[in-house]
Amino acid sequence: MAADLGELLVPYMPTIRVPRTGDRVFKSECAFSFDSPESEGGLYVCMNTFLGFGREHVERHYRKTGQSVYMHLKRHVKEVSFPLWAVVLLELNRDFNGEDYEYEDEAKLVIFPDHFEIPLPNIEELPALVTIACDAVLNASSAYKKQEPESWDEEIQVSRHARSLRQLDNGVRIPPSGWKCQKCEMRENLWLNLTDGAVLCGKWFFDGSGGNGHALEHYRETNYPLAVKLDTITPDGADVYSFEEEEAVLDPHISEHLSHFGIDMLQMQKRNGHHTDNNARPRVSEWEVIQESGMKLKAVYGSGYTGVKNLGNSCYLGTVMQVLFSIPDFQRMYVGNLQRIFDYSPLDPTQDFHQQKGISPRMLKALVSRGHPEFSSNRQQDAHEFLLHIINLVERNSAGSENPSDVFRFLVEERVQCCQTRRVRYTQRVDYCIQLPAPIEAATNREELLAYEAKRKDAEENMRAPPEPVRARIPFTACLQAFTEPENVPDFWSSALQAKSAGVKTSRFASFPEYLIVQIKKFTFGVDWVPKKLDLAIDVPDFLDLNRLRATGLQAGEEELPDLMPPIVLPEDTRAPEIDEAAVMQLAEMGFPLEACRKAVYYTGNMGPEMAFNWIIAHMEEPDFAEPLTLPSMIDPGPSTSDSPTGATPLGNSPPEESIAILTSMGFPRTHSIQALKATNNNLERALDWIFTHPEEEESDFIALSICAFPGYELFAFISHMGASTMSGHYVCHIKKEGRWVIYNDHKVCLSERPPKDLGYVYFYHRLSSS
Repeated sequence: MAADLGELLVPYMPTIRVPRTGDRVFKSECAFSFDSPESEGGLYVCMNTFLGFGREHVERHYRKTGQSVYMHLKRHVKEVSFPLWAVVLLELNRDFNGEDYEYEDEAKLVIFPDHFEIPLPNIEELPALVTIACDAVLNASSAYKKQEPESWDEEIQVSRHARSLRQLDNGVRIPPSGWKCQKCEMRENLWLNLTDGAVLCGKWFFDGSGGNGHALEHYRETNYPLAVKLDTITPDGADVYSFEEEEAVLDPHISEHLSHFGIDMLQMQKRNGHHTDNNARPRVSEWEVIQESGMKLKAVYGSGYTGVKNLGNSCYLGTVMQVLFSIPDFQRMYVGNLQRIFDYSPLDPTQDFHQQKGISPRMLKALVSRGHPEFSSNRQQDAHEFLLHIINLVERNSAGSENPSDVFRFLVEERVQCCQTRRVRYTQRVDYCIQLPAPIEAATNREELLAYEAKRKDAEENMRAPPEPVRARIPFTACLQAFTEPENVPDFWSSALQAKSAGVKTSRFASFPEYLIVQIKKFTFGVDWVPKKLDLAIDVPDFLDLNRLRATGLQAGEEELPDLMPPIVLPEDTRAPEIDEAAVMQLAEMGFPLEACRKAVYYTGNMGPEMAFNWIIAHMEEPDFAEPLTLPSMIDPGPSTSDSPTGATPLGNSPPEESIAILTSMGFPRTHSIQALKATNNNLERALDWIFTHPEEEESDFIALSICAFPGYELFAFISHMGASTMSGHYVCHIKKEGRWVIYNDHKVCLSERPPKDLGYVYFYHRLSSS
């Protein structure tokens, strides 16, 4: 028999590989479906690529590649019987994904197309190479377990600067909100330098976030090595970056270093510990209400009613995907054409966003979180932030094809008014979600809240047990009213006065989306930096009329602000910029012109040869591709702008070349990039939005989209959060299907008896037909 098996496998020996270091073995999930070794047909692992396929898909892989030898993995599951007393205890303490089962694993080698099976282990009868390969596959970690040590929070090392970091006694204290870059006034991607307390922006990233690199410039000027990202600070830690070591690092003394600037992380931990009893009751109550605990919910199954297993702190992902795939546009894009998608998929579908259909949650998490410092970790995340991340990812991967996230896109009209001259400016921007404030002062049970607060303080002072917490009840109309209220524009520069002045901004809908996402702003920071979740209930309506939020445009009698920009202040130091010469030479060795390589490295912000290479590919056909690098601050100023008062720059002037380069490096045409920058006062983030909303030759169609549509909406889904922080707790979602509400709680899917619409976090509305 040994000789027979050896002879049988001889023709296939060149195709059988032993997994090497770095090879990922997909032995837990099919690359195309939810199939696993526990599925009825088991899982087939290709002995050449180590990709896994369910029974339905392995034949296709064989026909497509000619690979004949697969390892068939089958897990037989047997439920464990417990005595009655043990069952009661298990039900009281059951984890959402508790598994009370025994497993028996079976492995075979299968040779296609005849499906000849060789049971394993079969060491004596198989050739040595095959035995080694089978043993390596069986003992290999799953591809995703192999990836986990590479996640953000396990890869980073302690900085060598952490222990001896010098901090200046300069009196700087950082407030809990309202941050902005000290050089360009950006309000996102902000980093706090742990030596002097400077708050500066990071680099511009190609996902549309980032800044102008002022934090890095500050390091080059001062050599202060460590900075912490402001919006990542929690009682458990924060994201710290070392400019000198050029990587994310750990700072074991981060609490002490932040305390130097008035951010007391230790106090945050103490408060969470001291007030456990105080917070326990509302959290327990919230958990019970949102999960509809104590009710005998009827389980449902079938298409559209499949749960998503919690992989450990992944419920934020599961709830978002359940809602998205209840929308016909996402179903049509990612499910409706599966046969063609499978037939034309790449050889390794685990690395391709568009071909990942019917994906398991573990594979989905690995795919969509790749390169993202938060979502690639194993920590709990904010479902709303993940939803926007998915929308952005779908947008970027839908070039030239249907983009299902278009159903969320709408235009916002922003009206800014100079309080002194009363003149106005109207602009438009793209958005995907409206964030509604929750004004506690508008609570209908205000007196009850005041009485509770008085009792709580009295109990705290007299060391007595706290009173039963009271939840604020806020009308939805009050949230909408707070959203429409004028807000002050920080550091407003009036083009009419040619000086800074007071300005106010209001926002309205310039177009209405097919599906409206509404987030309730439940999370905030106290003045002592303690993150807290507002304990409130909103009487969210089933039907929503947004007609009064429709944009109006310039009104009769209104006078527009002049189209002028603030004067450009050039830096005194006009020396040539620092350029990573190592990256330049690496590109030059590929055969590209030296000057083109220098421009590529500069215009991609010294972010490495890979980014610079992408810039080169996008600009190779330009006539000045190999011309020397020239910058606006290093050349003649050109024609005088004295015709403009006080040196203000007309908006029609050519945008900065650096900004044009960033957009063109992302694949957008140069002329379209220039047009976008001119239309948005050279604001990169707004320019990117402008490009997406003004596709070439199609812009008029989109601008007109639904501007005249009746803005009536019906609630069809909402995601709820339980716990004191978005970085902990649990998420579930409720979706209305076939006229009934269904609760999706990880892998459990049941008919809802009392959908807790007043305790939701993110709501989803579908626009009603105008007919």
